[in-house]
Amino acid sequence: DSEGGLYVCMNTFLGFGREHIERHYRKTGQCVYLHLKRHLRQKVPGASGGALPKRRNAKLFLDLEISSDLNSDDFEYEDEAKLVIFPDHYEISLPNIEELPALVTIACDALLSAKSPYRKQEPDSWEEELQASKHAKTLVQLDNGVRIPPSGWKCSRCDLRENLWLNLSDGSVLCGKWFFDGSGGNGHALEHYRDTGYPLAVKLGTITPDGADVYSFDEEEPVLDPHIAKHLAHFGIDMLQMQVTDNGLRDNDIKPRVSEWEVIQEAGVKLKPMYGPGYTGMKNLGNSCYLNAVMQTIFSIPEFQRAYVGNLPRIFDYSPLDPTQDFNTQMAKLGHGLLSGQYSKPPMKSELIEQVMKEEHKPQHNGISPRMFKAFISKGHPEFSSNRQQDAQEFFLHLINLVERNPVGSENPSDVFRFLVEERTQCCQSRKVRYTDRVDYIMQLPVAMEAATNKDELIAYELKRREAEAARRPLPELVRAKIPFSACLQAFSEPSNVEDFWSSALQAKSAGVKTSRFASFPEYLVVQIKKFTFGLDWIPKKLDVSIDMPDFLDITHLRARGLQPGEEELPDIAPPIVIPDDPKALDIDESSVMQLAEMGFPLEACRKAVYYTGNLGAEVAFNWIIAHMEEPDFAEPLVIPAFGEVASSGAAALGAVGLDNQPPEEMVAIIISMGFQRNVAIQALKATNNNLERALEWIFNHPDPEEESDPALDTMDMENNANANILAETGSEGPRIKDGPGRYELFGFISHMGTSTMSGHYVCHLRKEGRWVIYNDLRVCASERPPKDLGYIYFYHRIPS
Repeated sequence: DSEGGLYVCMNTFLGFGREHIERHYRKTGQCVYLHLKRHLRQKVPGASGGALPKRRNAKLFLDLEISSDLNSDDFEYEDEAKLVIFPDHYEISLPNIEELPALVTIACDALLSAKSPYRKQEPDSWEEELQASKHAKTLVQLDNGVRIPPSGWKCSRCDLRENLWLNLSDGSVLCGKWFFDGSGGNGHALEHYRDTGYPLAVKLGTITPDGADVYSFDEEEPVLDPHIAKHLAHFGIDMLQMQVTDNGLRDNDIKPRVSEWEVIQEAGVKLKPMYGPGYTGMKNLGNSCYLNAVMQTIFSIPEFQRAYVGNLPRIFDYSPLDPTQDFNTQMAKLGHGLLSGQYSKPPMKSELIEQVMKEEHKPQHNGISPRMFKAFISKGHPEFSSNRQQDAQEFFLHLINLVERNPVGSENPSDVFRFLVEERTQCCQSRKVRYTDRVDYIMQLPVAMEAATNKDELIAYELKRREAEAARRPLPELVRAKIPFSACLQAFSEPSNVEDFWSSALQAKSAGVKTSRFASFPEYLVVQIKKFTFGLDWIPKKLDVSIDMPDFLDITHLRARGLQPGEEELPDIAPPIVIPDDPKALDIDESSVMQLAEMGFPLEACRKAVYYTGNLGAEVAFNWIIAHMEEPDFAEPLVIPAFGEVASSGAAALGAVGLDNQPPEEMVAIIISMGFQRNVAIQALKATNNNLERALEWIFNHPDPEEESDPALDTMDMENNANANILAETGSEGPRIKDGPGRYELFGFISHMGTSTMSGHYVCHLRKEGRWVIYNDLRVCASERPPKDLGYIYFYHRIPS
C-alpha cells in the first residue's frame, strides 16, 4: 500500500496492501490483521556517531522482495509490527501484552516467528552465507610438479569428463558425487579424501576471476577459500587469466571472444543498466535461471500482459483464501513485479556520489525474488521442484500446460503459441497417403551439422585439440561450426523414414515416409534449435554451433496443402493387435525414447511413456509424461505385466476399456492437453474404442460433436480449478488457433551456456523500444552485441500483413 508493508490476516496469509485487505475484509468479515513494515538504515561512513540514518520503507509485496543485500555492511534494518482492526483501521503497536488478550499475543508471536510458505519449501542453504574453511590458512600443498591444463580434464580413476573436482593438496582430478550438481559421478573425489585426508577441492569449470566453488570433505559442506588464488596458482592456474580481456579496455580494443559463456553474457563489455517498467531483474534461486529467462520472455508478450497484469484487480478479487496456491494470482503478482517498475529504480544522485567517494562502481541490484512463484509452479514436479538446473524448453511447455488448465478469462494467452501440424505419411509401395493433424507449440529445428560451411577448419581444430589433450597442453582456440539457417529449415521440411510402418493398404509392414507442414501459423512462433543430443556412449552432449538466425523469417512455403489431386488415401483400417508370447519382448521405439530423454526426463520414465502410448511417437508420449509425472513411481523401471494380469493405468493407456465403459483417464488427459475440450475427448475415445491415434482423427472429422455432459465430471472440473468464478466459456469445435501469414520478426531469444540442460546457465535477450536488452538474472542492461547466432530458443512475432 502507499505506506509500505505486508498485511497478514490472523486467519489466512494475504498481502498486496490496504486496498486488497479491505476487499478481503468485505468478502470474509475477518477484521484482525497483522501489519508488517521494514525500515532500512543505510550507513554513511565518516559521519560522527557511526551511521547517518537514511530511512525508507521496504515494501514486502509477498515474496517480491527488493534484492538489496540486507545482511551487508552497508545496511541495517528494523522491523515494525502493528495489529490493525478493520473497518476503522485502528492500530495497536506490538508488543503490547498489557492491552491485548493472551490468545492474540500468542497468535502474533507465532506469526512473527514463523517461516512463510515459500521458505518452508525452499532449503535454508539458499539463504546461508558460505563460511571460510578452517583448512584454508594451513592447507598443505605438495610440491609434485602437477600442472592443470585449462580444459580437457578427465577423472584419474574413471573416464568421466564432467563434474570433476581438483584436490587442492596434490592436484588430483577426480569425479564428484551425483548430488554435487545433478550431472552424476562415481564419488572418486570423496574416496581420494578418505585415502589421503586432503580436505579441500575446487570444481573445475567454476573458476572465474571472482572465485570458484570449493568443497570441504572434512567439514562436509561448501566453503570459502580466502586464499584460492594462491592455491590454484600452485598448479599453474591463474584466476585472472580465466577472463580473456580486461574490463578497462576500450570496445575497439577488445579481442573477439570464443568462449560461449563470455559471448552470451557479453562479458568484457561495459553494459549500461536499464531501469523502469519492463526492465526488472529476477534473483537466481540457486539454479532457477531457466525460470527467469522464460518468464521475462513471457511477460514481454502483450497477450500475457493483458491477461494477468491487466486483469490484476479482477484476479485478486476472485483469488481463493489462500492465494499462495492459485496459479493466476501468482502469475499476476509476478507480472506486476516485472512490469510495474517499482522494483527497478536507478540509484539516487547521493548514492552515486557515495559510490564515487568509496571508489565503488557497483550497479544497483534492484529486482524481485520469485520464491513463492517457483514453489507453486514446481509443486509436485520431480524436476522443477529440485534445486538442479532444468531445460528452459521443458519449463516453457510446463508453463503453457498450467496456463491451459487455469483459464483467466475469455482470452487464453497461450493461444498465441498454438498451431496445427499436418503430418503426411506415405506408403512407399502402394504410394497411398494419410493426412493427420496434431497440436504443437514449438517448432523444433535439427542442427544440420553436415551443412557446416567451415568443415576444413573444424577438422584441423579437432586434430589440434586431440594432440593438446594427449600432451596435456592448453587447448587451441575454439573453432565453432557455422551452420546456415536455411540448412536447418530444409532438414525440418525433408521427409523422414517411419520406423515399423504398417500400411493399411497392404495390410502389412512396409517402408513409409513422413513429412510435416504447418496447417496453421501461430501469432508467436517459438523456434527451438535442437542442440542437445546423445553421443554413441549415450552420454548427453551439446552441439556448440553458430547459426545465422534471421531477424525476419518467412515460412510461407511450409504451409500445408492437404490431399492433392491424384493422391489416394490409405484405408482407415487399424493394424491387428498382436499379443507376443513374451510380453517383455515388445519393441519400444528407442528414437522416441531418446527424444524425450533429450528434454531432461528420466530414461525409465521415457521408456514407460513410449510403451504405454503404443509407440505412437514422442509427441504423444510427452503428453503421457505430463499427465503422470506426479506419480511416485514415475521414474521407476518399466515393468510389463504378463498376459492375463490385471491391467495397470499404463495398460489402460494402450486401450483397455474400463468396467464402466469410460475411456481411460490418462488418454482423456492427453487429448485435453492438446487443447480440446473434455467432452470432445471422451466422445472421440468412445467412438474409436479408445484408440488414441484414431480418436484424434475422429475429432478433426467431427467438428460439431454431440453435446454430452456428466454432472460428476463437471463438478470435479470446477473443484480442480482455483478460479472457478472466472472460467472461460470456450467452444468445443477443436483446438483454438490464430492462423495468419507465415512472416515473422525476431523479438527475443533464450541462450544456454554449458554442456547439458542439467547444468550451466540461461540468459535471455529481448528487443524493447528499438534496442536489444540482456536479462541475466538480476542484471538488466542494454545489449551491445546480442549473440543471436548462439541462442537455444527463439521467439518471433507475426508481421501484420
